Amino acid sequence: MGLFQEIELQAQQDTDPQSLLSLIDQLSTLIAQSDEPVNMLRLRAAIWVKLDEKGKAINDYREMLILNPEDEEAATQIQYLQTILRYNNTDIYANPNTNMDPWLE
Repeated sequence: MGLFQEIELQAQQDTDPQSLLSLIDQLSTLIAQSDEPVNMLRLRAAIWVKLDEKGKAINDYREMLILNPEDEEAATQIQYLQTILRYNNTDIYANPNTNMDPWLE
């Protein structure tokens, strides 16, 4: 079993943020050394999503699209994650009750 397969197996089982960040560091090293980093980028993006770092996952999916513009999964994941971010930002930054908020009077 190669290092990538070990990282992939560990990523499926781990939920500890520190362990997952360690896996990302290992993957980043492998990606820098690889001629075919698409599967490694896909795994790193999945780990970023698991860590709730959707912006970093989008960056990895975009890098995959640069390497393979026909990658439908990467394009779909970008749209999916951007939709989640858009709704999260709306929920956080938009409050429709500011006119009726008793604390502001």
